[in-house]
Parts: sequence; structure tokens; C-alpha cells
Amino acid sequence: MSSEDLEKYESEMELQLYREYRDVVGLFSHVVETERRFYLCNSVDVKVRSDGGEVYFDVTMQDAWVWDIYRPARFAKQVRVVTFKDVNVEELAKSELELPKGPGF
Repeated sequence: MSSEDLEKYESEMELQLYREYRDVVGLFSHVVETERRFYLCNSVDVKVRSDGGEVYFDVTMQDAWVWDIYRPARFAKQVRVVTFKDVNVEELAKSELELPKGPGF
């Protein structure tokens, strides 16, 4: 396999992953970003821990989707991440767009 073929394959996989993200993002309430991964989840708990003067984060997520191009199963019931790096947690805003209700709609 040439490097050009590999680049094309990775580009196609990245596009497929983006499309999957676009399809599932509405199912989740939180975005969690670590130094290694990006997650969508419905519940997240971040605990700051200390061991021997070192501070780290213990992150637990429920009902998660993992942004990882090489992962065959991106949905996980529970995910635990322990990291010394920053963790960013955001609550997703639900769309305020509602379809009209009533006759003819």
C-alpha cells in the first residue's frame, strides 16, 4: 500500500467518523475532551486527585461515544480516564428549534 493510498484511506475514515458524529451528537448531553480523546456522553463525573504531590483527574463517563478512527466499537456503557493533563467538559445546548404543531403541519 502506497503512502497516497494510506492517506486516501485515512481521509475516507475521518469523513465517515465525522458523519457518524453528526448523526449521534443529538443523543448526548456532554462533550468531554482529554489530551488523547474526544467523547460524547450523557453523564460525566470529574474528580481531582492527588498522589505524592502530583495532581491528576479521574473522569468517569456513562453512555459514551468515543471519537477514534481506529476503534471498531465507538459506543461504550462506561468509560474511565485517568490523566495528568487538562480535561474540558461542556454541556451541549439542546436545539431551540421546534417544529410547528397543529393542523396542516
